[in-house]
Amino acid sequence: MVATMQTTHYRSCPLCEATCGVAITVDGNRVVSVRGDDDDPFSRGYICPKGTALADLHADPDRLKRPVVRDGDGWREVGWDEAFDLVASKLNAIRARHGKHAIAVYQGNPSAHNLGLLTYGQLLLRTLGTKNSYSATSLDQLPHMLAALLMFGNQLLMPVPDIDRSDLFICLGANPLASNGSIMTAPDVKSRLKAIRERGGRVIVLDPRRTETAEKADQHVFIRPGTDAALLLAMVHVLFAENLVKLGRLRANGLDELRRASTQWTPERAAQITGVSAADIRELARALATTKRAVLYGRIGVCTQEFGGLAAWLCYAINALTGHLDEVGGLMFTTPAVDPLPLAAMLGFDGGFDRYRSRVSQKPEFGGELPVTVLAEEIETPGQGQIRALITSAGNPVLSAPGGPRLEKAFAGLDFMVSIDPYINETTRLAHVILPPTSPLERSHYDAALNAFAVRNVAKYSPPLFERDEHARHDWEICLALWTRLGTPRHLGPGSWLVQRLLGKLGPEPIIDLALRTGPHRLSLAKLRAAPHGLDLGPLESRLPKRLATKDKALQLAPERYLQDLARLDLLGSPADGLVLIGRRHLRSNNSWMHNSERLVKGPPRCTLMIHPDDAASRQLADGGRARISTTTGAIELPVEVTDAIMPGVVSIPHGWGHGRRGVKLRVASEHAGESVNDILDPARIDELSGTSALTGQRVEVRRA
Repeated sequence: MVATMQTTHYRSCPLCEATCGVAITVDGNRVVSVRGDDDDPFSRGYICPKGTALADLHADPDRLKRPVVRDGDGWREVGWDEAFDLVASKLNAIRARHGKHAIAVYQGNPSAHNLGLLTYGQLLLRTLGTKNSYSATSLDQLPHMLAALLMFGNQLLMPVPDIDRSDLFICLGANPLASNGSIMTAPDVKSRLKAIRERGGRVIVLDPRRTETAEKADQHVFIRPGTDAALLLAMVHVLFAENLVKLGRLRANGLDELRRASTQWTPERAAQITGVSAADIRELARALATTKRAVLYGRIGVCTQEFGGLAAWLCYAINALTGHLDEVGGLMFTTPAVDPLPLAAMLGFDGGFDRYRSRVSQKPEFGGELPVTVLAEEIETPGQGQIRALITSAGNPVLSAPGGPRLEKAFAGLDFMVSIDPYINETTRLAHVILPPTSPLERSHYDAALNAFAVRNVAKYSPPLFERDEHARHDWEICLALWTRLGTPRHLGPGSWLVQRLLGKLGPEPIIDLALRTGPHRLSLAKLRAAPHGLDLGPLESRLPKRLATKDKALQLAPERYLQDLARLDLLGSPADGLVLIGRRHLRSNNSWMHNSERLVKGPPRCTLMIHPDDAASRQLADGGRARISTTTGAIELPVEVTDAIMPGVVSIPHGWGHGRRGVKLRVASEHAGESVNDILDPARIDELSGTSALTGQRVEVRRA
């Protein structure tokens, strides 16, 4: 018997926004166990079920290790140089013939969890010069980023709840016990919320469903999907009407404009629209205004609706009006070891809005990107600027964007498509070339993006756990190879070839090391390597007005774009008869890309239709039966889950499923395929202000299958 030696390594989990510390025990190239790191100062031993699946991702037999090229109905492996040369020749030919805007880019949200894609990936994907750049942003947090830009001066200045010192936590359109926090990096949210109650505080959840978070709260209030802006504007009305406004030390513009905008929005008017009683609306506003350490937190349900822009703005505005913006226990700005503002500027992120519009339906640009909702039409519609080639990176828009079947058809008609992805999934199966990166355990990790939204200032660097195979490539190496072959952007000047050679030798670590050394805590990678469990850099601290990026260093309470958009909200009336749809999240799921782990999908099916007993009875639906859910866009069939945890008139379907499509090479996921809710969502339904897809509140018909 050959003796082996097991070793334990400490890392941050890169699978969601919580950034939990994990202790991974390995034997050779095999993961023996994954558990929470008790000595991690941030997560303190907590780990969710997804963290244990890191072993499954690393050892997954479906994970590609070499580039593959489409060969008829199948695939064949090729060498890296052959793959890179093929991609470059195709894209360069399309760009030469049809112009730079004929090449489109789509980035998925795993980019935010990936050091290589955050650095070198942006050098490739944001310097192609194309206006046809897309990402998961317009399917998720864009309204919060727009509010940060218009109110604070920079799209990355999104404040987070100081949850560890708050005595009142009001949660709107969010389920942090399932998401582990979102734009609120907070491992073990359950314990953090419990601590609020143990110190005599309160947790209040407003949601169309009695979520996992609502079950642990002091109070849950049902609210009709898509009406959050009406609720929030009525709360603003109460604050002004009852002289509860207290900006404190903040200097702000637009106070009178905001008062006038709220005049007609009484709690009684909002109650008819939202289903939240006028008494509850008044109590929410009073509680925020009279609790010293309190915060209003709004998330995905606030953003992905037809009034998402207004709702996100009003969330920030109410925290400011009640004296809780930039104050202990309220909504605060982080002081991360890597300041994201200069790093983002260096890598090509910018903060513009509506500087140009999409070619076909004239939707606004944000941060150099167009809304995903226009991607299909920009491929389908002939003319100057038509998309003819697509690069996807760490994304699966066929499952994650509304109108999945239309996107499938559009992608199949492209002249060329290349995907940087480790799997043949619902989107990449339509590519001509797939370039697979190394596994998360084979590359280094630093949470440059997510630490900027952490509820406590922390820093942690994780070196590679396993040495990569000599034939494998990191994502940053893939991006650099393509960047070199596609031609260096002109703005780097005549010495750009030298820059490329240096970047090829360095990797992303020197970029982060420089950012750490010049950041507010004056750290370095050497210091972080010496602290494998991570460093605690202290609680959040007041940062305004210095941190503001507005020209006058004042908070902009009532930007004109929001005031103009209020005319749309005036048309919102009492709800019509019928059913409307909301999504949901599960702790064992992560969008579309964690369903190939047996340990995460085992148990009862989670891709179900949740429906209230009254709505089920009127449609002759029984728990465990099957229902047909349809819209003008399409129809799907799902198992029925009858529960009084959901509001009457509302049904819920999780997103990220639908793995039964032909050509998908995901064995476990295909055995638990489910259906994609985005197959029936209308991509034309958006927030007209921001361009964000309205995934919440669309009307559906439900009957027995």
